[in-house]
Amino acid sequence: MSLSYQHVLSQLQQIDPAALKFVRGIEKEGLRVDADSQISQATHPQALGSALTHSHITTDYSEALLEFITPAKDDPKQVLDILEELHAYTFSNIGDERIWPFSMPGVIKDELDVPIAQYGASNLGQLKHVYRHGLWHRYGRKMQCIAGLHYNFSVPEKLWEFKAGLDAQTLNKDFISEGYFGLIRNFRRYAWLLLYLFGASPVLDKSFIDNDEHGLDELDKDSLFSPFATSLRMSGLGYQNNAQEGLFVCFNGLPTYTQTLKQAMNQSMPEYEKIGVKEDGVYKQLNTNLLQIENEYYSDIRPKRNSKNGEKPLTALNEYGVEYIEVRCLDLNPFTPLGIDEEQIHFMDLFLAHCLLHPSPNLSEAECKEVEQNHRQVVVSGRDPEFKLMRNGLPVLLSDWGKELMAELKPLAQIMDEKRGSQKYVPALSNMEKRILNSELTPSAQILNAMAEKNQTFVEFALGQTEEISKKYEQKISLDQQDYWYEESANSLKKQEKIEQDDLVRFDQYLSEYLIKV
Repeated sequence: MSLSYQHVLSQLQQIDPAALKFVRGIEKEGLRVDADSQISQATHPQALGSALTHSHITTDYSEALLEFITPAKDDPKQVLDILEELHAYTFSNIGDERIWPFSMPGVIKDELDVPIAQYGASNLGQLKHVYRHGLWHRYGRKMQCIAGLHYNFSVPEKLWEFKAGLDAQTLNKDFISEGYFGLIRNFRRYAWLLLYLFGASPVLDKSFIDNDEHGLDELDKDSLFSPFATSLRMSGLGYQNNAQEGLFVCFNGLPTYTQTLKQAMNQSMPEYEKIGVKEDGVYKQLNTNLLQIENEYYSDIRPKRNSKNGEKPLTALNEYGVEYIEVRCLDLNPFTPLGIDEEQIHFMDLFLAHCLLHPSPNLSEAECKEVEQNHRQVVVSGRDPEFKLMRNGLPVLLSDWGKELMAELKPLAQIMDEKRGSQKYVPALSNMEKRILNSELTPSAQILNAMAEKNQTFVEFALGQTEEISKKYEQKISLDQQDYWYEESANSLKKQEKIEQDDLVRFDQYLSEYLIKV
Protein backbone atom coordinates (compact mmCIF):
# COMPACT_ATOMS: atom_id res chain seq x y z
CA MET A 1 0.00 0.00 0.00
CA SER A 2 1.54 3.32 -1.08
CA LEU A 3 2.31 6.00 1.50
CA SER A 4 0.11 8.51 -0.32
CA TYR A 5 -2.87 6.11 -0.23
CA GLN A 6 -2.22 5.46 3.47
CA HIS A 7 -2.25 9.23 4.02
CA VAL A 8 -5.61 9.53 2.21
CA LEU A 9 -7.07 6.79 4.42
CA SER A 10 -5.79 8.46 7.58
CA GLN A 11 -7.38 11.78 6.55
CA LEU A 12 -10.65 10.05 5.69
CA GLN A 13 -11.05 9.19 9.37
CA GLN A 14 -11.93 12.86 9.97
CA ILE A 15 -14.23 13.35 6.99
CA ASP A 16 -17.89 14.41 7.08
CA PRO A 17 -19.96 11.20 6.57
CA ALA A 18 -21.91 12.99 3.81
CA ALA A 19 -18.73 12.95 1.71
CA LEU A 20 -19.05 9.18 1.34
CA LYS A 21 -22.72 9.17 0.27
CA PHE A 22 -22.04 8.12 -3.29
CA VAL A 23 -24.84 8.46 -5.82
CA ARG A 24 -25.52 5.71 -8.31
CA GLY A 25 -28.09 4.85 -10.94
CA ILE A 26 -28.56 1.66 -12.94
CA GLU A 27 -29.40 1.03 -16.59
CA LYS A 28 -30.44 -2.60 -16.92
CA GLU A 29 -31.11 -4.27 -20.26
CA GLY A 30 -33.25 -7.34 -20.80
CA LEU A 31 -34.38 -9.08 -23.98
CA ARG A 32 -38.08 -9.73 -24.51
CA VAL A 33 -38.57 -13.36 -25.57
CA ASP A 34 -41.50 -15.66 -26.25
CA ALA A 35 -42.23 -18.97 -24.52
CA ASP A 36 -39.73 -20.79 -26.79
CA SER A 37 -36.92 -18.37 -25.95
CA GLN A 38 -37.20 -16.77 -29.40
CA ILE A 39 -36.58 -13.03 -29.59
CA SER A 40 -39.90 -11.18 -29.59
CA GLN A 41 -40.97 -9.84 -32.97
CA ALA A 42 -43.63 -7.63 -31.38
CA THR A 43 -43.16 -3.88 -31.31
CA HIS A 44 -42.40 -2.10 -28.05
CA PRO A 45 -45.65 -2.47 -26.03
CA GLN A 46 -47.70 0.73 -25.96
CA ALA A 47 -48.33 0.30 -22.23
CA LEU A 48 -44.59 0.82 -21.72
CA GLY A 49 -44.81 4.21 -23.38
CA SER A 50 -42.49 5.81 -25.91
CA ALA A 51 -39.00 4.36 -26.14
CA LEU A 52 -37.94 7.79 -27.39
CA THR A 53 -39.15 9.91 -24.49
CA HIS A 54 -39.89 7.69 -21.46
CA SER A 55 -37.46 8.56 -18.67
CA HIS A 56 -37.25 5.06 -17.24
CA ILE A 57 -38.34 2.47 -19.84
CA THR A 58 -36.76 2.48 -23.27
CA THR A 59 -35.01 0.14 -25.71
CA ASP A 60 -31.37 -0.26 -26.55
CA TYR A 61 -30.13 -1.50 -29.94
CA SER A 62 -33.02 -3.87 -30.63
CA GLU A 63 -36.76 -3.25 -30.48
CA ALA A 64 -36.91 -6.30 -28.20
CA LEU A 65 -34.05 -5.21 -25.94
CA LEU A 66 -35.70 -3.38 -23.05
CA GLU A 67 -33.69 -0.93 -20.99
CA PHE A 68 -34.76 0.13 -17.50
CA ILE A 69 -33.22 3.34 -16.20
CA THR A 70 -33.38 4.22 -12.52
CA PRO A 71 -32.96 7.74 -11.16
CA ALA A 72 -29.68 8.38 -9.35
CA LYS A 73 -29.96 7.77 -5.59
CA ASP A 74 -27.57 7.75 -2.63
CA ASP A 75 -29.42 4.77 -1.12
CA PRO A 76 -28.79 1.45 -2.94
CA LYS A 77 -32.08 0.02 -1.70
CA GLN A 78 -34.05 2.86 -3.30
CA VAL A 79 -32.35 2.17 -6.63
CA LEU A 80 -33.24 -1.52 -6.45
CA ASP A 81 -36.80 -0.80 -5.32
CA ILE A 82 -37.40 1.38 -8.39
CA LEU A 83 -35.77 -1.21 -10.64
CA GLU A 84 -38.07 -3.85 -9.18
CA GLU A 85 -41.13 -1.65 -9.80
CA LEU A 86 -40.08 -1.22 -13.43
CA HIS A 87 -39.76 -4.98 -13.81
CA ALA A 88 -43.09 -5.66 -12.13
CA TYR A 89 -44.93 -3.08 -14.24
CA THR A 90 -43.37 -4.42 -17.43
CA PHE A 91 -44.18 -8.05 -16.62
CA SER A 92 -47.79 -7.05 -16.05
CA ASN A 93 -47.94 -5.48 -19.53
CA ILE A 94 -46.14 -7.89 -21.86
CA GLY A 95 -48.61 -10.77 -21.83
CA ASP A 96 -46.95 -14.17 -22.24
CA GLU A 97 -43.56 -12.73 -23.03
CA ARG A 98 -40.65 -12.97 -20.62
CA ILE A 99 -37.53 -10.94 -19.91
CA TRP A 100 -34.43 -13.04 -20.61
CA PRO A 101 -32.20 -12.80 -17.49
CA PHE A 102 -28.91 -13.62 -19.24
CA SER A 103 -26.52 -11.33 -21.07
CA MET A 104 -26.13 -13.70 -24.03
CA PRO A 105 -29.32 -14.40 -26.00
CA GLY A 106 -31.02 -17.73 -26.66
CA VAL A 107 -31.63 -19.24 -30.08
CA ILE A 108 -31.22 -16.90 -33.07
CA LYS A 109 -32.26 -18.81 -36.18
CA ASP A 110 -31.66 -15.88 -38.51
CA GLU A 111 -29.88 -12.58 -37.97
CA LEU A 112 -32.95 -10.78 -39.30
CA ASP A 113 -34.91 -12.18 -36.33
CA VAL A 114 -33.28 -9.40 -34.30
CA PRO A 115 -35.60 -6.41 -34.88
CA ILE A 116 -33.96 -3.00 -34.97
CA ALA A 117 -35.38 -0.48 -32.50
CA GLN A 118 -37.98 1.99 -33.74
CA TYR A 119 -38.46 5.48 -32.28
CA GLY A 120 -41.23 7.03 -34.32
CA ALA A 121 -41.40 9.48 -37.22
CA SER A 122 -39.59 12.47 -35.70
CA ASN A 123 -36.15 13.48 -36.92
CA LEU A 124 -34.68 12.51 -33.56
CA GLY A 125 -36.41 9.14 -33.71
CA GLN A 126 -35.16 8.54 -37.25
CA LEU A 127 -31.62 9.50 -36.20
CA LYS A 128 -31.63 6.86 -33.48
CA HIS A 129 -33.06 4.24 -35.85
CA VAL A 130 -30.64 4.95 -38.71
CA TYR A 131 -27.72 4.86 -36.27
CA ARG A 132 -28.77 1.32 -35.34
CA HIS A 133 -29.08 0.41 -39.01
CA GLY A 134 -25.47 1.49 -39.33
CA LEU A 135 -24.49 -0.80 -36.46
CA TRP A 136 -26.22 -3.67 -38.28
CA HIS A 137 -24.34 -3.08 -41.54
CA ARG A 138 -21.05 -2.62 -39.73
CA TYR A 139 -21.17 -5.37 -37.10
CA GLY A 140 -24.25 -7.50 -37.70
CA ARG A 141 -27.50 -7.64 -35.79
CA LYS A 142 -26.64 -10.34 -33.26
CA MET A 143 -24.53 -7.95 -31.23
CA GLN A 144 -27.65 -5.84 -30.89
CA CYS A 145 -29.40 -8.32 -28.62
CA ILE A 146 -26.64 -8.82 -26.05
CA ALA A 147 -27.76 -7.42 -22.70
CA GLY A 148 -25.71 -5.81 -19.98
CA LEU A 149 -25.94 -3.59 -16.95
CA HIS A 150 -24.55 -0.05 -16.83
CA TYR A 151 -23.57 1.40 -13.46
CA ASN A 152 -23.65 5.19 -13.24
CA PHE A 153 -21.60 6.58 -10.36
CA SER A 154 -21.10 10.13 -9.13
CA VAL A 155 -18.97 11.57 -6.35
CA PRO A 156 -20.46 13.88 -3.65
CA GLU A 157 -19.38 17.53 -3.64
CA LYS A 158 -17.96 17.16 -0.13
CA LEU A 159 -15.58 14.43 -1.28
CA TRP A 160 -14.32 16.67 -4.07
CA GLU A 161 -13.74 19.35 -1.43
CA PHE A 162 -11.77 16.80 0.61
CA LYS A 163 -9.62 15.82 -2.40
CA ALA A 164 -9.00 19.43 -3.38
CA GLY A 165 -7.84 20.16 0.16
CA LEU A 166 -5.51 17.17 0.18
CA ASP A 167 -4.00 18.15 -3.17
CA ALA A 168 -3.93 21.89 -2.34
CA GLN A 169 -5.88 22.53 -5.55
CA THR A 170 -8.73 24.86 -6.47
CA LEU A 171 -12.07 23.07 -6.64
CA ASN A 172 -13.54 23.70 -10.09
CA LYS A 173 -14.88 21.73 -13.05
CA ASP A 174 -11.37 21.04 -14.36
CA PHE A 175 -10.25 19.59 -11.02
CA ILE A 176 -13.37 17.40 -10.88
CA SER A 177 -12.90 16.21 -14.47
CA GLU A 178 -9.29 15.28 -13.76
CA GLY A 179 -10.42 13.46 -10.61
CA TYR A 180 -12.89 11.41 -12.63
CA PHE A 181 -10.24 10.64 -15.23
CA GLY A 182 -7.95 9.47 -12.42
CA LEU A 183 -10.75 7.13 -11.35
CA ILE A 184 -11.11 5.95 -14.96
CA ARG A 185 -7.40 5.21 -15.33
CA ASN A 186 -7.37 3.10 -12.17
CA PHE A 187 -10.57 1.42 -13.28
CA ARG A 188 -8.85 0.43 -16.51
CA ARG A 189 -5.97 -1.00 -14.49
CA TYR A 190 -8.15 -3.06 -12.18
CA ALA A 191 -11.35 -3.78 -14.16
CA TRP A 192 -10.18 -7.36 -14.68
CA LEU A 193 -11.26 -7.89 -11.07
CA LEU A 194 -14.89 -7.00 -11.90
CA LEU A 195 -14.82 -9.27 -14.96
CA TYR A 196 -13.66 -12.12 -12.76
CA LEU A 197 -16.00 -11.48 -9.82
CA PHE A 198 -19.19 -10.66 -11.75
CA GLY A 199 -18.75 -12.19 -15.20
CA ALA A 200 -21.79 -14.36 -15.92
CA SER A 201 -21.52 -15.38 -19.56
CA PRO A 202 -19.17 -18.39 -19.86
CA VAL A 203 -21.45 -20.20 -22.32
CA LEU A 204 -23.69 -19.39 -25.28
CA ASP A 205 -25.98 -21.03 -27.78
CA LYS A 206 -24.32 -22.24 -30.99
CA SER A 207 -26.70 -20.18 -33.10
CA PHE A 208 -24.95 -17.00 -31.92
CA ILE A 209 -21.77 -17.92 -33.82
CA ASP A 210 -21.71 -17.69 -37.62
CA ASN A 211 -18.33 -19.32 -38.29
CA ASP A 212 -15.93 -21.92 -36.90
CA GLU A 213 -13.21 -19.44 -35.89
CA HIS A 214 -14.55 -18.83 -32.40
CA GLY A 215 -12.00 -20.73 -30.31
CA LEU A 216 -14.68 -22.18 -28.01
CA ASP A 217 -15.25 -25.76 -26.93
CA GLU A 218 -18.43 -27.71 -27.50
CA LEU A 219 -20.21 -28.21 -24.18
CA ASP A 220 -23.16 -30.13 -25.61
CA LYS A 221 -25.05 -30.44 -28.89
CA ASP A 222 -26.34 -26.85 -28.67
CA SER A 223 -23.89 -24.95 -26.44
CA LEU A 224 -20.37 -23.54 -26.77
CA PHE A 225 -18.19 -22.49 -23.86
CA SER A 226 -14.72 -21.89 -22.56
CA PRO A 227 -14.00 -23.93 -19.40
CA PHE A 228 -12.51 -21.02 -17.43
CA ALA A 229 -14.40 -18.16 -19.08
CA THR A 230 -15.93 -15.38 -17.03
CA SER A 231 -17.59 -13.06 -19.57
CA LEU A 232 -17.80 -14.08 -23.22
CA ARG A 233 -20.02 -11.02 -23.64
CA MET A 234 -16.92 -8.88 -23.10
CA SER A 235 -14.74 -11.02 -25.36
CA GLY A 236 -14.19 -10.72 -29.11
CA LEU A 237 -17.44 -12.64 -29.55
CA GLY A 238 -19.55 -9.96 -27.89
CA TYR A 239 -19.32 -6.23 -27.41
CA GLN A 240 -16.18 -5.66 -29.39
CA ASN A 241 -15.48 -3.67 -32.49
CA ASN A 242 -12.64 -4.80 -34.75
CA ALA A 243 -12.75 -1.60 -36.78
CA GLN A 244 -11.94 0.34 -33.61
CA GLU A 245 -8.89 -1.73 -32.69
CA GLY A 246 -6.61 0.91 -34.16
CA LEU A 247 -8.44 3.69 -32.31
CA PHE A 248 -6.29 4.68 -29.35
CA VAL A 249 -8.48 6.68 -26.97
CA CYS A 250 -6.38 8.36 -24.32
CA PHE A 251 -7.84 8.49 -20.80
CA ASN A 252 -5.16 10.83 -19.47
CA GLY A 253 -7.40 13.90 -19.61
CA LEU A 254 -10.64 15.33 -20.93
CA PRO A 255 -9.20 17.43 -23.81
CA THR A 256 -7.30 14.50 -25.37
CA TYR A 257 -10.25 12.14 -24.81
CA THR A 258 -12.76 14.37 -26.57
CA GLN A 259 -10.33 15.32 -29.34
CA THR A 260 -9.61 11.66 -30.14
CA LEU A 261 -13.29 10.83 -30.39
CA LYS A 262 -13.98 13.91 -32.53
CA GLN A 263 -11.26 12.81 -34.95
CA ALA A 264 -12.81 9.34 -35.17
CA MET A 265 -16.20 10.94 -35.88
CA ASN A 266 -14.66 12.78 -38.85
CA GLN A 267 -12.47 10.00 -40.27
CA SER A 268 -14.13 8.30 -43.22
CA MET A 269 -13.39 4.58 -43.52
CA PRO A 270 -13.04 2.78 -46.90
CA GLU A 271 -14.96 -0.28 -45.66
CA TYR A 272 -17.86 1.93 -44.56
CA GLU A 273 -17.72 3.91 -47.80
CA LYS A 274 -18.38 0.60 -49.59
CA ILE A 275 -21.57 0.17 -47.55
CA GLY A 276 -22.73 3.61 -48.60
CA VAL A 277 -24.95 6.02 -46.70
CA LYS A 278 -28.10 5.55 -48.76
CA GLU A 279 -29.55 2.93 -51.06
CA ASP A 280 -32.69 3.60 -53.08
CA GLY A 281 -33.41 6.60 -50.86
CA VAL A 282 -33.17 4.59 -47.63
CA TYR A 283 -30.44 5.37 -45.10
CA LYS A 284 -28.06 2.50 -44.28
CA GLN A 285 -25.95 4.47 -41.79
CA LEU A 286 -25.54 8.05 -40.62
CA ASN A 287 -22.18 8.51 -42.32
CA THR A 288 -19.08 6.56 -43.36
CA ASN A 289 -16.87 7.64 -40.46
CA LEU A 290 -15.09 5.36 -38.02
CA LEU A 291 -17.69 6.42 -35.47
CA GLN A 292 -21.14 7.52 -36.68
CA ILE A 293 -21.64 9.27 -33.32
CA GLU A 294 -19.72 9.16 -30.02
CA ASN A 295 -21.90 6.36 -28.61
CA GLU A 296 -20.47 3.95 -31.16
CA TYR A 297 -17.14 3.96 -29.36
CA TYR A 298 -17.26 0.97 -27.05
CA SER A 299 -15.40 1.14 -23.76
CA ASP A 300 -15.88 -0.61 -20.44
CA ILE A 301 -16.13 2.83 -18.78
CA ARG A 302 -17.13 6.29 -20.02
CA PRO A 303 -16.97 9.81 -18.60
CA LYS A 304 -20.45 11.32 -18.85
CA ARG A 305 -22.33 14.59 -18.65
CA ASN A 306 -26.09 15.11 -18.89
CA SER A 307 -26.64 17.26 -21.97
CA LYS A 308 -29.49 19.75 -22.28
CA ASN A 309 -31.31 21.64 -25.01
CA GLY A 310 -30.27 19.26 -27.76
CA GLU A 311 -26.56 19.63 -27.00
CA LYS A 312 -24.46 16.71 -28.18
CA PRO A 313 -23.03 14.61 -25.31
CA LEU A 314 -19.40 15.18 -26.28
CA THR A 315 -19.96 18.94 -26.60
CA ALA A 316 -21.54 19.12 -23.15
CA LEU A 317 -18.75 17.01 -21.67
CA ASN A 318 -16.05 19.22 -23.12
CA GLU A 319 -17.80 22.44 -22.15
CA TYR A 320 -18.93 21.71 -18.61
CA GLY A 321 -16.73 18.83 -17.47
CA VAL A 322 -17.39 15.30 -16.25
CA GLU A 323 -20.49 14.83 -14.10
CA TYR A 324 -20.37 11.08 -13.49
CA ILE A 325 -18.89 7.87 -14.89
CA GLU A 326 -20.68 4.97 -16.53
CA VAL A 327 -19.34 1.44 -15.95
CA ARG A 328 -20.30 -0.81 -18.87
CA CYS A 329 -18.57 -4.14 -18.24
CA LEU A 330 -21.13 -5.81 -15.96
CA ASP A 331 -23.00 -8.93 -17.07
CA LEU A 332 -26.51 -9.65 -15.86
CA ASN A 333 -26.46 -12.04 -12.91
CA PRO A 334 -29.16 -14.63 -13.81
CA PHE A 335 -29.37 -15.83 -10.20
CA THR A 336 -30.80 -12.49 -9.06
CA PRO A 337 -34.21 -11.24 -10.28
CA LEU A 338 -32.88 -7.77 -11.15
CA GLY A 339 -29.52 -8.86 -12.58
CA ILE A 340 -27.74 -7.18 -9.66
CA ASP A 341 -28.19 -7.14 -5.88
CA GLU A 342 -27.38 -4.85 -2.99
CA GLU A 343 -24.15 -6.65 -2.12
CA GLN A 344 -22.79 -6.08 -5.62
CA ILE A 345 -23.75 -2.40 -5.42
CA HIS A 346 -21.83 -2.00 -2.17
CA PHE A 347 -18.77 -3.67 -3.66
CA MET A 348 -19.01 -1.53 -6.80
CA ASP A 349 -19.12 1.64 -4.68
CA LEU A 350 -16.13 0.46 -2.67
CA PHE A 351 -14.15 -0.50 -5.78
CA LEU A 352 -14.87 2.82 -7.52
CA ALA A 353 -14.08 4.81 -4.36
CA HIS A 354 -10.71 3.03 -4.25
CA CYS A 355 -10.11 3.90 -7.92
CA LEU A 356 -10.85 7.55 -7.09
CA LEU A 357 -8.76 7.84 -3.93
CA HIS A 358 -5.75 5.74 -4.93
CA PRO A 359 -2.88 7.49 -6.79
CA SER A 360 -3.51 7.28 -10.54
CA PRO A 361 -0.57 8.22 -12.76
CA ASN A 362 -1.12 8.67 -16.47
CA LEU A 363 -1.36 5.53 -18.57
CA SER A 364 1.63 4.99 -20.82
CA GLU A 365 1.19 3.29 -24.17
CA ALA A 366 2.86 0.17 -22.78
CA GLU A 367 0.52 0.06 -19.80
CA CYS A 368 -2.49 0.57 -22.08
CA LYS A 369 -1.43 -2.50 -24.04
CA GLU A 370 -1.09 -4.46 -20.80
CA VAL A 371 -4.56 -3.36 -19.71
CA GLU A 372 -6.08 -4.46 -23.02
CA GLN A 373 -4.25 -7.80 -22.88
CA ASN A 374 -5.45 -8.44 -19.32
CA HIS A 375 -9.04 -7.68 -20.28
CA ARG A 376 -8.93 -9.85 -23.40
CA GLN A 377 -7.59 -12.83 -21.50
CA VAL A 378 -9.47 -12.69 -18.18
CA VAL A 379 -12.83 -12.97 -19.95
CA VAL A 380 -11.91 -16.32 -21.51
CA SER A 381 -9.45 -17.77 -18.96
CA GLY A 382 -9.91 -15.87 -15.70
CA ARG A 383 -10.98 -18.85 -13.56
CA ASP A 384 -7.97 -20.96 -14.49
CA PRO A 385 -6.05 -21.43 -11.19
CA GLU A 386 -2.81 -20.79 -13.08
CA PHE A 387 -4.08 -17.73 -14.96
CA LYS A 388 -1.63 -14.83 -14.90
CA LEU A 389 -2.13 -11.16 -15.58
CA MET A 390 0.59 -8.77 -16.67
CA ARG A 391 1.67 -6.03 -14.27
CA ASN A 392 4.50 -3.63 -15.16
CA GLY A 393 5.83 -6.13 -17.68
CA LEU A 394 5.82 -9.08 -15.29
CA PRO A 395 3.31 -11.95 -14.95
CA VAL A 396 1.35 -12.24 -11.69
CA LEU A 397 -1.27 -14.77 -10.66
CA LEU A 398 -4.78 -13.31 -10.69
CA SER A 399 -5.35 -14.81 -7.26
CA ASP A 400 -2.24 -13.07 -5.84
CA TRP A 401 -3.05 -9.68 -7.32
CA GLY A 402 -6.68 -10.11 -6.26
CA LYS A 403 -5.64 -10.72 -2.65
CA GLU A 404 -3.48 -7.58 -2.71
CA LEU A 405 -6.38 -5.47 -3.98
CA MET A 406 -8.72 -6.92 -1.36
CA ALA A 407 -6.19 -6.00 1.32
CA GLU A 408 -6.11 -2.40 0.01
CA LEU A 409 -9.91 -2.25 -0.05
CA LYS A 410 -10.37 -3.48 3.51
CA PRO A 411 -9.42 -0.33 5.49
CA LEU A 412 -11.49 1.77 3.06
CA ALA A 413 -14.48 -0.56 3.57
CA GLN A 414 -14.11 -0.19 7.34
CA ILE A 415 -14.09 3.61 7.10
CA MET A 416 -17.09 3.64 4.77
CA ASP A 417 -19.08 1.40 7.12
CA GLU A 418 -18.09 3.49 10.12
CA LYS A 419 -19.01 6.79 8.45
CA ARG A 420 -22.27 5.45 7.03
CA GLY A 421 -23.21 3.73 10.31
CA SER A 422 -23.66 0.46 8.42
CA GLN A 423 -22.32 -3.05 8.14
CA LYS A 424 -22.47 -3.33 4.36
CA TYR A 425 -19.08 -2.71 2.81
CA VAL A 426 -16.92 -5.04 4.90
CA PRO A 427 -19.30 -8.02 4.46
CA ALA A 428 -19.55 -7.36 0.71
CA LEU A 429 -15.75 -7.25 0.50
CA SER A 430 -15.46 -10.45 2.53
CA ASN A 431 -17.78 -12.32 0.19
CA MET A 432 -15.92 -11.10 -2.89
CA GLU A 433 -12.64 -12.17 -1.28
CA LYS A 434 -14.07 -15.69 -1.03
CA ARG A 435 -14.50 -15.66 -4.80
CA ILE A 436 -10.83 -14.85 -5.19
CA LEU A 437 -9.93 -17.81 -3.00
CA ASN A 438 -12.47 -20.14 -4.66
CA SER A 439 -13.44 -19.48 -8.27
CA GLU A 440 -16.36 -21.94 -7.97
CA LEU A 441 -18.23 -19.18 -6.10
CA THR A 442 -18.25 -16.86 -9.12
CA PRO A 443 -21.46 -16.53 -11.19
CA SER A 444 -19.70 -17.87 -14.30
CA ALA A 445 -18.71 -21.08 -12.49
CA GLN A 446 -22.13 -21.40 -10.87
CA ILE A 447 -23.82 -21.28 -14.28
CA LEU A 448 -21.68 -24.08 -15.70
CA ASN A 449 -22.05 -26.16 -12.54
CA ALA A 450 -25.83 -25.75 -12.50
CA MET A 451 -26.06 -26.75 -16.16
CA ALA A 452 -23.96 -29.85 -15.50
CA GLU A 453 -25.98 -30.79 -12.43
CA LYS A 454 -29.25 -30.54 -14.36
CA ASN A 455 -27.75 -31.96 -17.56
CA GLN A 456 -29.17 -29.04 -19.54
CA THR A 457 -28.06 -27.01 -22.53
CA PHE A 458 -27.55 -23.29 -22.10
CA VAL A 459 -30.99 -22.47 -23.51
CA GLU A 460 -32.71 -25.17 -21.42
CA PHE A 461 -31.08 -23.86 -18.25
CA ALA A 462 -31.81 -20.25 -19.21
CA LEU A 463 -35.48 -21.03 -19.83
CA GLY A 464 -35.74 -22.51 -16.35
CA GLN A 465 -34.18 -19.41 -14.79
CA THR A 466 -36.41 -17.18 -16.91
CA GLU A 467 -39.57 -18.88 -15.67
CA GLU A 468 -38.38 -18.86 -12.07
CA ILE A 469 -37.74 -15.12 -12.16
CA SER A 470 -40.99 -14.43 -14.03
CA LYS A 471 -42.99 -16.10 -11.25
CA LYS A 472 -41.51 -13.67 -8.73
CA TYR A 473 -43.27 -10.82 -10.51
CA GLU A 474 -46.74 -12.30 -10.84
CA GLN A 475 -49.15 -9.80 -9.27
CA LYS A 476 -46.21 -8.09 -7.60
CA ILE A 477 -47.21 -4.52 -8.45
CA SER A 478 -49.77 -2.52 -6.48
CA LEU A 479 -52.65 -0.64 -8.11
CA ASP A 480 -51.07 2.69 -7.16
CA GLN A 481 -47.78 1.71 -8.77
CA GLN A 482 -49.58 0.42 -11.85
CA ASP A 483 -51.44 3.72 -12.19
CA TYR A 484 -48.26 5.78 -11.69
CA TRP A 485 -46.26 3.97 -14.35
CA TYR A 486 -49.20 3.87 -16.75
CA GLU A 487 -49.46 7.65 -16.48
CA GLU A 488 -45.73 8.01 -17.04
CA SER A 489 -46.06 5.90 -20.18
CA ALA A 490 -49.06 7.86 -21.44
CA ASN A 491 -47.21 11.15 -20.90
CA SER A 492 -44.18 9.85 -22.80
CA LEU A 493 -46.38 9.03 -25.80
CA LYS A 494 -47.70 12.61 -25.75
CA LYS A 495 -44.13 13.93 -25.63
CA GLN A 496 -43.17 11.85 -28.66
CA GLU A 497 -46.22 13.11 -30.54
CA LYS A 498 -45.30 16.73 -29.78
CA ILE A 499 -41.71 16.20 -30.95
CA GLU A 500 -43.03 14.80 -34.21
CA GLN A 501 -45.44 17.72 -34.66
CA ASP A 502 -42.73 20.30 -33.93
CA ASP A 503 -40.33 19.06 -36.63
CA LEU A 504 -39.91 21.81 -39.22
CA VAL A 505 -37.31 20.33 -41.60
CA ARG A 506 -36.89 17.11 -43.53
CA PHE A 507 -34.64 14.41 -42.08
CA ASP A 508 -31.90 14.97 -44.72
CA GLN A 509 -31.47 18.57 -43.59
CA TYR A 510 -31.77 17.66 -39.90
CA LEU A 511 -29.04 15.01 -40.22
CA SER A 512 -26.74 17.31 -42.17
CA GLU A 513 -27.05 20.03 -39.52
CA TYR A 514 -26.63 17.50 -36.71
CA LEU A 515 -23.40 16.06 -38.11
CA ILE A 516 -21.92 19.52 -38.71
CA LYS A 517 -22.08 20.15 -34.95
CA VAL A 518 -19.49 17.46 -34.23
